[in-house]
Amino acid sequence: MAFKYLKHKWQKISLAIVLIFTLLIIIASLLINSYWSPILEGKVKDIVTTSSDSLYTVDFSSAELHVLRGSIVIFNITLKPDTAVYNFKMKQHLAPNNLVELHIKKLVLSNIHPFGLYFRHRLNIGRIILYNPELKVSYQLNHTRDTVLKDNRTAWQKISKSLDYIHIGDVLMGNVKFMYKDYSGNKLVISQLKEMNLSAHDLLIDSATQTDRSRLLYCKDITAELNNYTGKTSSGLYSYNVKSLKLSTSKSQLNVLDLTLKPADTSVFFSKSHRDRFTLRLDSAQLNHFDFLNYHKYRALTASNLVLSNGSFQIFANPNHSKIIKDKIRSFPNAAIDSISADIRIDTVLFRRMRVVYNEYNSKSNQTGTLVFNNTSGSALNFTNNKAALQKNNISTIKLSTYFMYRGKLTTTFNFNLTDKDNAFSYKGSLGPMNLQVLNQAVMPLAMVKVNSGTLKEFSFDITANRNSSKGKVMMLYNDVKVSLLKADTTNDNLKKKMIASLFANIFILKHNNPDNAGEQPRVAYVNYSRTPETAFFKSVWQTLLSGIKPSVGLDKKTQQAVTTMQDQQKQNKKDRMLRKELRQQRRAERKLKKELKKKTEAGP
Repeated sequence: MAFKYLKHKWQKISLAIVLIFTLLIIIASLLINSYWSPILEGKVKDIVTTSSDSLYTVDFSSAELHVLRGSIVIFNITLKPDTAVYNFKMKQHLAPNNLVELHIKKLVLSNIHPFGLYFRHRLNIGRIILYNPELKVSYQLNHTRDTVLKDNRTAWQKISKSLDYIHIGDVLMGNVKFMYKDYSGNKLVISQLKEMNLSAHDLLIDSATQTDRSRLLYCKDITAELNNYTGKTSSGLYSYNVKSLKLSTSKSQLNVLDLTLKPADTSVFFSKSHRDRFTLRLDSAQLNHFDFLNYHKYRALTASNLVLSNGSFQIFANPNHSKIIKDKIRSFPNAAIDSISADIRIDTVLFRRMRVVYNEYNSKSNQTGTLVFNNTSGSALNFTNNKAALQKNNISTIKLSTYFMYRGKLTTTFNFNLTDKDNAFSYKGSLGPMNLQVLNQAVMPLAMVKVNSGTLKEFSFDITANRNSSKGKVMMLYNDVKVSLLKADTTNDNLKKKMIASLFANIFILKHNNPDNAGEQPRVAYVNYSRTPETAFFKSVWQTLLSGIKPSVGLDKKTQQAVTTMQDQQKQNKKDRMLRKELRQQRRAERKLKKELKKKTEAGP
């Protein structure tokens, strides 16, 4: 029926031209595809070899050029390093720190312009999609800064003889299988990631971008996303989980959501380790102005600030003491920073709404005491172990504001010397008004003292310390303090009151107020605390302040000696009573035996 409309000669000629043109395009496409495939293969291999200075080679099974669709499909691509070239560069101290190996089942390049590549030497691709990519990266610290190469030309200078520029709109990789091998430590560490997505945008290599520092690997932005990452530490004592991690190079920002570090159960952990037990949970951690390229090359972590928001940090002091005493100096922040193998330089670390809990088990009371610091916020300045940065400023300052035991507002400032061989530091601060009975959660199990009443008006401290000792002053202003001294009740697995000792302490020893009377000068305690090697940082601070609190309430060395003497006298009196009781029982038994013998003698044989 359609042919009846082709009545005119010009209509028939037009149809013939269209059919011939379409046929020519199809034939040309087939010819171009067969002609271009080997040219494309040669171009790709030449570009990879030239731009990597012969370090990497690329191979693939086949390539298809679809002119009408403007796309290229390449199958079974393998990018791998040439070990001979790598070893040669190692000898010349020119080998990179990172080696990459990549395998892709299918690579689709869309919105390409083949004629522009052939006639104008411009490689322009709209989008590249990589299907089922498997990426392997191995890291070995061969040098700590960029080496001076014999051929120090930029990538564009190396390809400029064959190409004017390379531009790729988007590079997309989903569900990447990623393996990372780190050879920089004492032993090989292997990490494997799943549920990882990578994308790169606006890759441009030309004369203008060859020195553009705002681009990473010539890309305007590279984004990496990792979901539901879990693993265990090498010791097996901790497991960790990250719900989401996202890196954007254009924003220079790394975001981590829902980070959890969970230790093994207390019975398992303390049976295998003599270290303190930590638990960490963070809603979010954000690293800003993060220099990813520097980290990728040299494991140097450089950023303007790190923001930690909404989380908790719990410490449980290990109750098991090792026969071999190990110095816990690494629990001190300045010593911990110095012990980190990676190069770190963060201008500011911000804490927002954190909850810090310290737990310690007392074998005498058979109970655990707890100190809580709620809604903790603050900042840490100059968080670094970078040698160049430490030459300019070797002090890290931490300022914190928190609520102690959910009640009193505590503000404190720490100054840590990051280069001192004795790990010198200082701290000062003040605690606002609070009811002292809330301290029973800590002082009953740890000090075996119960606060029956008392109001704190102000608690202030100013301490200078190092790894060996702490010195300074402590002042505690309070009213109407009354306490009970406790002892362990092994029968009921509880604590019970020492009646006589408590009465003696409240009447003769304890200072119920400071100052004693209105208008008088308050008592100030000057502390001089000696740290033992097995004492960790938090416990050292707590024990230093406690050594100032005791004399503030009247428990100075003299009164503590009096208490000890009284307790020793009580023990001796108890022993004497027991001895007298045993003697009386022995005499009664002897009298009874004499009576029985006398009866038998009078009765006769």
